[in-house]
Amino acid sequence: MSTHSVRGLTVDDDTRCTHYRTDRDVVAFKFDCCEHYYPCFRCHQAVADHEAIPWPSDRFDEPSVLCGVCATELTVPAYLEADHRCPSCDTPFNPGCHEHASRYFTPGDR
Repeated sequence: MSTHSVRGLTVDDDTRCTHYRTDRDVVAFKFDCCEHYYPCFRCHQAVADHEAIPWPSDRFDEPSVLCGVCATELTVPAYLEADHRCPSCDTPFNPGCHEHASRYFTPGDR
């Protein structure tokens, strides 16, 4: 269970939201515009009062991805290299999140 504040619509203890609720939807992403975690870009659109700005490549060395099961914070490279599993607790992540990577991370070293 995550101990970090995750904003969004109907966010459960493992960071699942109204939009993404499978067993593997257990990550949250921090946005550069507000430095808050959201389970997905749709939740940011729904509850934030500003446009989403993805995490910039010059900050990829800072934690910005949260495992909702064990609350481990990952850097972008660690998340992308984790083979769709939390490197800390081995919980599977949804591989479909990579399809939306540009909404969460700016191009650069990805």
